[in-house]
Amino acid sequence: AARLSAGQLADAPVLADRADASRQRVAPLARADAESYGRVLEAYREPDSDTRTKHVRDALSGAADVPLAVAEIGNEVAGIAARLVEEGNPNLEGDAMTAVLLAEAGVRAAAALVEINLSSAHVKDSRLARADELVDETAATVRRVTGGRGRG
Repeated sequence: AARLSAGQLADAPVLADRADASRQRVAPLARADAESYGRVLEAYREPDSDTRTKHVRDALSGAADVPLAVAEIGNEVAGIAARLVEEGNPNLEGDAMTAVLLAEAGVRAAAALVEINLSSAHVKDSRLARADELVDETAATVRRVTGGRGRG
């Protein structure tokens, strides 16, 4: 939608580049997520001991980092798409709105994984608060572009 909004938005090429950069940053996170959760599974396979408990907690804590990064990127994507809903090519408003709503779903899902992993690891740190902030920011973006019409 950004590439087809140059007539409406002077910075449409910049938005398109930012969207491309977001896609490039998020793609490797799928593998990183699988690897980090693989470490969780390895830790669970260890014989019961205090060391195993520590390894499981450390692995779960580490497994929260990837979904937090996904939530950060999702929040950025929601912001980009929101600009396109508000000011972009009106023929692509539906596509841009879909992107905003899907980004919000991704942020919520990723934040839930952060919470689950940190809770399971008995860790309370700034990552949980950051995940909550990202959910709130993205939800605010959805409210802004839906105008409170109940679509979001």
